[in-house]
Amino acid sequence: MANLLVTDIKCLAGILENGIQKLSGKEMAHLESISNAWLWVENSLIKDFGPMETINWALFGPIGYTHVSAKDSFVLPSFVDSHTHIVFAKTREEEFVMRIKGKTYEEIAEAGGGILNSAKRLQEMSEDDLFLQAKARLDELIAFGTGAIEIKSGYGLTLIDELKMLRVIKRLKEVSPIPIKATFLGAHAIPTAYKANRNGYIDLIVSQMLPVVAAEGLAEYMDVFCDKGFFTPEETDYLLSEARKYGLKAKIHGNELGYTGGVQTAVRNNALSVDHLEYTSEAEIECLLNSQTMPVALPGCSFFLGIPYAPVRQMIDAGLPVCLASDFNPGSTPNGRMGFVVSLACTQMKLTPEEAINATTINGAFALNLSNEIGSITRGKRANFYITKPMSSLALMPYFFGIDQVSKVFVNGEFIGLNQ
Repeated sequence: MANLLVTDIKCLAGILENGIQKLSGKEMAHLESISNAWLWVENSLIKDFGPMETINWALFGPIGYTHVSAKDSFVLPSFVDSHTHIVFAKTREEEFVMRIKGKTYEEIAEAGGGILNSAKRLQEMSEDDLFLQAKARLDELIAFGTGAIEIKSGYGLTLIDELKMLRVIKRLKEVSPIPIKATFLGAHAIPTAYKANRNGYIDLIVSQMLPVVAAEGLAEYMDVFCDKGFFTPEETDYLLSEARKYGLKAKIHGNELGYTGGVQTAVRNNALSVDHLEYTSEAEIECLLNSQTMPVALPGCSFFLGIPYAPVRQMIDAGLPVCLASDFNPGSTPNGRMGFVVSLACTQMKLTPEEAINATTINGAFALNLSNEIGSITRGKRANFYITKPMSSLALMPYFFGIDQVSKVFVNGEFIGLNQ
């Protein structure tokens, strides 16, 4: 159990009182902070903090602890990445070149690329090799400031291979220092073998996959790609209703490719989050305002594919909470660095730095049912945070797009990694 004292912090930011689950609308523009601060970690949890003039050194004398100076640097809560696909077999750079030459996402998928391409490659790889690759990706993301993460299946698309993916995620949970949430995404696409029998594949998910996923405790959530060319709202309703019988909470990929009813379907099914939202109108915003479903935008996907960015500025101005996640995957977002997500939020989506940080911390925690454990500098929460490189202001983080400002990473109060 780690005891740690961080002193001379230029700015300790992302402070919240206990019990705050998420921030919405105008609340997102405020990032509570203390200048010239200290932070005390005891038994791996945030115990106390305050301005340097309030520190009582005598309290720490009898206790063994590590002392770190954060002079000229910010201390911020670790990122919470609520949407990733980091268990995959191979990269898909050949599709990247196809897009450069003018092929659309849908055209590549129709030709056997996209999700089906990843599924074919994953089916050929052993569980052990998948685990080793995913573990390396996870370690890299932690070193760049991610302190909790969600990982989806969805590149298996057979009973054996979806379970293989979920078992890899379970193994990652067992060795990871950060919280991991597992999402069953068997309904990611209709596999080639079921192209003429989509009902047969949906029945396979319901009758064979779900019972084993539940029996082995392999997932907390059930996700469905409810969008043009994938699963319809009616199919999604059915799949999520069956998942509820096993205690799996709903998540949805929605409105990435058009106004396809994904948002309304998510709200109707009390989904914890609806993710993508590149196509969101006033109707979707109004629907979300009357729900507890967290809107999750994935700006890295928009950047890489050249598709519209989710209109999160309008969402926040309407009073909604907004979460931002990486969508790290081999096809549409081969990047899991959340610092770059913050830059995209500011440069392309017109969020302030404060809004972008709140969207990638406390609101990410809400999208994973982890708000009581992580996502802010709060007494009693896990001591998952990072110290930045020397920064003149918070705006320097998104200003230097593509350059990580994360310097020292701490998980459960333990020093994890150093980026220079």
